[in-house]
Amino acid sequence: MKIRVPATSANLGPGFDSCGVALDRYLFVEVIEESYEWLVEHELGPEVPNDQENLLLKTALELVPELPPHHLKMTSDIPITRGLGSSSSVIVAGIELANRLGNLGLTQESKVTLATKLEGHPDNVAPAIFGDLVIASAVDGQVDVVRHYFPDCKIIAVIPRQPLSTEKARHVLPSEVPFKEAVAASSIANVMVAALMTGNLPVAGQMMEKDRFHEKYRSQLVPHLAVIRELAHEEGAYGCFLSGAGPTVLVLTPENRCQKIQQLLNALELDAAVEVLAVDREGVQVF
Repeated sequence: MKIRVPATSANLGPGFDSCGVALDRYLFVEVIEESYEWLVEHELGPEVPNDQENLLLKTALELVPELPPHHLKMTSDIPITRGLGSSSSVIVAGIELANRLGNLGLTQESKVTLATKLEGHPDNVAPAIFGDLVIASAVDGQVDVVRHYFPDCKIIAVIPRQPLSTEKARHVLPSEVPFKEAVAASSIANVMVAALMTGNLPVAGQMMEKDRFHEKYRSQLVPHLAVIRELAHEEGAYGCFLSGAGPTVLVLTPENRCQKIQQLLNALELDAAVEVLAVDREGVQVF
């Protein structure tokens, strides 16, 4: 059995802790065989445990403590601590591992509720489970999810080689937002969602760049955002935004502008990988 979970980008600008999209970078977890003790074979670095301290197993055993030990193999091309949902993908894989080995028969909705409880927010875990564009709300223990087709476009990811911890990115955010500011920020998010659902990428891109919830506070941690945004504007992109808490920046662009923008971004020499991604339409899969 092999579990595949996509990368994700959360927020999409003003959709803070609510909106997300699945992307075609993947975590794979292969169940090799039963064993005397849990073993997670991987090449993800010494900071990733290979025993029950691994987030994958901590998640699975939280759901089903009596799961029989197995030898597992984990591989991933999702960059760690870059704002592409690496930890959320592991949580979703852990839930699916418990679901399959423990014969839980979980629905997609149940998986999202469990994943949101473990992760704290639905914006990454929901698209990792459902695929595509997901708008989700987690309020008073109730998780509500709407999945929709993300409009066709090219997505360029500028992925810095230096990580940015979510904790550090959260620390710069205010504890409160004035009511008038919250109303304005919410209206921007509402228009963005409506534009995405009607396939209006020019308006969606504009709204993504008007976020008032987090980007203006995190810009000090990601100075390359302003440089990338200026180039994107000059070259006809729909818009660009921080992926999750950053430091990755995503650029939405028409297909006929993608290659030129990618070349120009590479020429900036930002000490970052510049990759063209696609939307994952399937979410978590088991083979």
